Amino acid sequence: MKAAPVHRALGQCGHRQTLVHTGQHYDNQMSDVFFRQLEIPYPDVNLNVGSSTHAQQTAVIMSRFEPVVLDRRPDLVLVYGDVNSTVAAALVSSKLGIRVGHVESGLRSFDRSMPEEINRILTDQLADLLFTPSLDGDENLRREGIASERIFFVGNVMIDTLVALLPKADAIFPALAKSLSADRFGLITLHRPSNVDSEDVFLPILGELNELSDELQLIFPIHPRTRNRWQTLLDKCSPRLQIIDPLGYLQFLALQKNAVLIITDSGGIQEEATYLGVPCLTLRENTERPVTIEMGTNVLIGRDWNLLRSEFRKCLAGKHRGHTVPPLWDGQAAVRIAKILSQ
Repeated sequence: MKAAPVHRALGQCGHRQTLVHTGQHYDNQMSDVFFRQLEIPYPDVNLNVGSSTHAQQTAVIMSRFEPVVLDRRPDLVLVYGDVNSTVAAALVSSKLGIRVGHVESGLRSFDRSMPEEINRILTDQLADLLFTPSLDGDENLRREGIASERIFFVGNVMIDTLVALLPKADAIFPALAKSLSADRFGLITLHRPSNVDSEDVFLPILGELNELSDELQLIFPIHPRTRNRWQTLLDKCSPRLQIIDPLGYLQFLALQKNAVLIITDSGGIQEEATYLGVPCLTLRENTERPVTIEMGTNVLIGRDWNLLRSEFRKCLAGKHRGHTVPPLWDGQAAVRIAKILSQ
């Protein structure tokens, strides 16, 4: 979702590009469908890394990415977000003397128990050009000693993709809602290991969702890894907690826009919910996207089940907080990035 609009904008400026897919997200339901729906060309290079521990995955990405950089000798390598691929590609490029641009730079949760936080900090220290989605990102980078001339506030490329594809999502929603028997519903998405890997944590979450589904139908597109791990527990859930396979971006966006509320642990969904004006209840103790709380629809729940129930019922009653869309979340962030790179 982040690469698609930037790739398109750079192409319109006439730049030659090599698209490298590390294969960190390798399941067809979690990868190929996005290339099709976002209309990104299939990758020039696929490293086919697959799943592993953080250290092993990062090491394999580095060892397979380095020959690509040596062969292609790009003027710049653009990395996105905060996954292992991000820091691995940035480290390889930096050591080879290739300039690095980081899209979605400057986000901080200030929680180093999150692997993504380590990836963000290291990538930002390595990057030559840092493209921030919100002004708190600029402040974080300056606090960490990054020179102001390397920091560019461009807005949120995730919102570029949302804006571009919202008409298509609107068009498919009626048929999708019919297929799911969804009239008035909430949307669930959970994927962080801190929420789904431990039975001591996931079982209480599932219990709360099961109870809340008595008050509102809940649709839960579940990651294949989570389903495989907890299939026995999931089989015991109420039919109103509707466990379904992962969705493509368009289908998920259609459900997001029309949901009464969203319960999530995803950073990107906090942003999308803020733009769409849909109440978002985040099952995390912190967020690297504070603008979604300060200006948006997001409420941090952590594991406070009383707070979850209270905010859930506020949403059902239409008493959720108001919101505004953050600056430069206007669908033009990628155009700004392409203009800066062209200059």
